[in-house]
Amino acid sequence: MSSPGTDAGRDRPLDPNLAKALSHPLRQRILERLSVDGEASPTQIARLLDAPLANVAYHVRVLLELDCVELVGTRQVRGALEHTYRATAHPWLDAEQWARLPSSFRRQALARTLREIVSDASDAAVAGGFDQPAALVRRVGLRLDEQGWQDIAALLENMLASAQQIHDDSAVRAAKGESDLPPVEAEIGLLLFRCPPQST
Repeated sequence: MSSPGTDAGRDRPLDPNLAKALSHPLRQRILERLSVDGEASPTQIARLLDAPLANVAYHVRVLLELDCVELVGTRQVRGALEHTYRATAHPWLDAEQWARLPSSFRRQALARTLREIVSDASDAAVAGGFDQPAALVRRVGLRLDEQGWQDIAALLENMLASAQQIHDDSAVRAAKGESDLPPVEAEIGLLLFRCPPQST
């Protein structure tokens, strides 16, 4: 989700390399996957994203040239040399960085993110992903003044930053082997938008 929502890039100027990296949907998804999983090879990423290996390998090389990923290891796998990478840039932008991007890019990225949210949520619903009592689907209509709008935006950004911290804490506990249970694959899709004026 390369849109406002976390504080991963707070107080940093927008890196033109990151903007270029996020300008292609597959590069965005690769960065997101590496940010979640830590380290992975193009083969592993291609399998997770259900994308052609040649395409993934190409875009990983582009991300490497843009200093958005780094090589962390190599190993022999069935006679071939497998490279493992980790993300050095976050695929999530804060509101100020997002605002600096061209409007055409923002609209394309927004449309892509909305399609992915709907697709992922639909797949999860079919597979029973909303059957757990803790799963949430909420829709709340609000009438806000400008200060209220800004307050809600800040609240949601802080909430997602907290969610990222919970994710990081979970990864630390998993690395320490503190639980025998498999990890819960979860996703938060959050929308805050201004509704079009109602006709009278």
